[in-house]
Amino acid sequence: MPRFTPLEQRIDALAHRLLAEAPEHGARARLVEFLVFGAKQAWACVFGALLLVAIVAARLWYPDDAAIARNDALVIAALAIQVFMLVARLESGRELWVIVLFHVVGTIMELFKTDVGSWSYDEGGVLHIGAVPLFSGFMYAAVGSYMVRVYRLFDLRFARYPRVWGTALVAGLIYVNFFTHHFVWDARWLLLAGIVVLYARTIMHFRVFRSTFRMPILLAFLLVAIFIWLAENIATAAGAWIYPHQETGWEMVPVTKLVAWFLLMMISVVLVTFVYPPREPTAPPPDDR
Repeated sequence: MPRFTPLEQRIDALAHRLLAEAPEHGARARLVEFLVFGAKQAWACVFGALLLVAIVAARLWYPDDAAIARNDALVIAALAIQVFMLVARLESGRELWVIVLFHVVGTIMELFKTDVGSWSYDEGGVLHIGAVPLFSGFMYAAVGSYMVRVYRLFDLRFARYPRVWGTALVAGLIYVNFFTHHFVWDARWLLLAGIVVLYARTIMHFRVFRSTFRMPILLAFLLVAIFIWLAENIATAAGAWIYPHQETGWEMVPVTKLVAWFLLMMISVVLVTFVYPPREPTAPPPDDR
């Protein structure tokens, strides 16, 4: 099955052997599908989960007077995780390109946002560009890793997917607005409406174990945005970065931040289409060889 990496093929074969006697209908069948769904989601999140663990561990146990600054240690840890993902064949070389693109796009935005005071990082270390430690780019790469992996693991297909050029145009405008709204009118609500109009008819088909399910793609965007927002709260509580309202003590990231993450999802989806063009439900699986 070319939609899986070699390691994932072995895991998939083992899972099919273990679940060979599972019923195809009824409550137990639905429970199996739910458990497999959770396992696949966890597997897709492995890069982000490991990076989040490293961030929390660095805050709790990394000594302040260590020879290597905490931020630099996080860069080394993030690099080690990425190398592990490739060596263990959890990601294909084809997917690495889009992850690198996430890294670059994210770092450029980080440089601007820290300069205008949207958020800030602890000082220290040598592995940084301006006020941005290099591990920050890996947080965007973690989103990219999840996106490309979930595409493969669930064999995603899309009914009535909009024209790719239209999605790329809206994504480009969203990215520009992340910068320009500091100086001119903030168009985020107009762009959000554009996404709703663009994807209103699009249905995502995803295969779990034996069954294929359907979901409005806008709902999928929202669920992923909520997940990222929850991870963001954990990361800011661990001091990976702070927003201005957290300078005197940690407070929850406002729920309104979900709008920014929802808009970022649009950029993420378009970047992933560079690797995996959207396919209709009847299209053949991609060849990752």
